[in-house]
Amino acid sequence: MRNEPHLKLSDVLAELDMSRAAFYRMRARGKAPKCLKLPNGQLRFRRTDFEAWLQNCEEETTY
Repeated sequence: MRNEPHLKLSDVLAELDMSRAAFYRMRARGKAPKCLKLPNGQLRFRRTDFEAWLQNCEEETTY
């Protein structure tokens, strides 16, 4: 990923190895990372928000 403070949707999809349709389904269920919606309709993600969301997705393994 780039070292920019805001990620594009394509960056997030590449990182998650997820299709756009699957992402929007996840977003509709309220399970997607927090994002900013620009006036032109595009989405941007703060890198820190995305990384925090990704960490919260980790499953705790107990043996």
